[in-house]
Amino acid sequence: MKTFKALSLLLSYPSAELQQAIPEIDALLHADGLLGPKRMQTLAPLLRDLARGDLYDLQERYVLLFDRSRTLSLNLFEHIHGESRDRGGAMVDLLEMYRAGGFDLGGTELPDHLPVLLEYLSTRPLAEAREILQGAGHILVALGERLVRRDAAYAAVLEVLVAIAEADPAAEEVQTLLAIKDDDPEDLAALDAVWSEAQVTFGPDPNAGCPVSRDLLARMDPAAPAARAAS
Repeated sequence: MKTFKALSLLLSYPSAELQQAIPEIDALLHADGLLGPKRMQTLAPLLRDLARGDLYDLQERYVLLFDRSRTLSLNLFEHIHGESRDRGGAMVDLLEMYRAGGFDLGGTELPDHLPVLLEYLSTRPLAEAREILQGAGHILVALGERLVRRDAAYAAVLEVLVAIAEADPAAEEVQTLLAIKDDDPEDLAALDAVWSEAQVTFGPDPNAGCPVSRDLLARMDPAAPAARAAS
């Protein structure tokens, strides 16, 4: 579904190329047909902002939201156990899922970066893509709610993803994430302290991740239960 590729681009760091591509992205979303008129209307303000806004202002806004606000990180496993070493095993499994699907990870982003996941989903059948999104549904709901609190136009993309995933906003996992205090992107000292934890390490053992991380990855990979059953 090309819609996932378009949504991936909308969540990417703003660039002149992205601004020029907004009309094409808008046309693609309409033509693909996954989103109805109501969802397209929800995305309209973000599309307009990205197309017409001052590029430097757009970039500054993006950094404040996603790079300097840990609770708004687009790296999905960040919301499970931060940058601890436990994240490594889950990352390895996610990479293996990509490779099994014929998807080569390019660029410098981590495998659990939401735009990267969406790009992968654009290569998969809709039913499989929806099932994978459902595994991260609670994170998508929490991210969307946090963006709404900040009156950020990017909330529209998360609203669309939550709808596709059919995620439950009232789920206990959602409330647990939302109970974490929002970061203040202007408090640089506090942010430095938060980000000073150990960096993620890609361990050789794909089962080395913490239990919560492994459970999330199992839900994100529809083939995992069958593979384990066969073994």
